[in-house]
Amino acid sequence: MAAATAYTVALLGAAAAAPAPRPALLPRRACACACALQPLRLHEAPRLSLLRVRAASDDTSTSASGDELVADLKAKWDGIEDKPTFLLYSGGAVVALWLTTVVVGAINSVPLLPKILELVGLGYTGWFVYRYLLFKESRKELASDIETLKKKIAGTE
Repeated sequence: MAAATAYTVALLGAAAAAPAPRPALLPRRACACACALQPLRLHEAPRLSLLRVRAASDDTSTSASGDELVADLKAKWDGIEDKPTFLLYSGGAVVALWLTTVVVGAINSVPLLPKILELVGLGYTGWFVYRYLLFKESRKELASDIETLKKKIAGTE
């Protein structure tokens, strides 16, 4: 504690006013010469100078990008043909997200259930690695299944 206080006083520049404490040992220096065997003393530690830094910006790129963002959002909103359906789906997504957080919070409050679900997740992860990632043939099968799913989603199949 005394070494930390002395180091703080030394950093703030008031060490001359206070009596010099016994130098504390700091970590060894990292060089390959003979000085690597000598511990670094507190009075040899580099001192931090107090700097005043002021942040200022003359760049207006953030407001320009903000204006571009608003213009882009207006253009996309005008491009939507069925606005009530979009609003309905957006509201449904927000409600589903809220409901999901409520359910997860309720599950987390039940004792032992989160740990059991962790074990189930670890077991499933182990099975997935064994089934699809461990062997070359199964990796090819997984890649073909993913490509088939991509084609189904894109509607090209």
